[in-house]
Amino acid sequence: MNKVTSLLLSAVAAVALSGCKTCCQSSCKTSPFAQYDSATTISKLELKRTSESWDGVPLPDYLQGKPELVVMRYIFPVGSKLPWHHHPVINYGILQQGELTIVSVDGKKQVVHAGEPIVEMVGPIHCGMNTGDKPIVLDMFYLSQKGMPLAVQHPEIQK
Repeated sequence: MNKVTSLLLSAVAAVALSGCKTCCQSSCKTSPFAQYDSATTISKLELKRTSESWDGVPLPDYLQGKPELVVMRYIFPVGSKLPWHHHPVINYGILQQGELTIVSVDGKKQVVHAGEPIVEMVGPIHCGMNTGDKPIVLDMFYLSQKGMPLAVQHPEIQK
């Protein structure tokens, strides 16, 4: 396993294993991590292993040159919608809370629920929206290079 892959997996594991430490103690009973509250041994769970984005398209080859790893946390209020955009770099994450609906410009749709991993599209234009009844908390991991945008907006699309 190369160093970049190892770093990415470590970052995902840290977020995935953080569980109730990131939520209010009174709401942990409804947390997607509540099932682990009575754990007595160390466990590791592979949440996702793929070479494709959520729409089944193969991911591009890694960038050449020195990588820059970026970890972002996004908060989307109930009912909010992101503008149409595309990602020029490989990215994936874990939906910590809420329900995220992702729609590609050609109409493909994916609904992601709290606790589920998502591997984003690289290249195709899409948008995301909060279709649940709680704010979305989404942790995303990007394999980029210094100076590259994580997303490119498409304000010309008015769907």
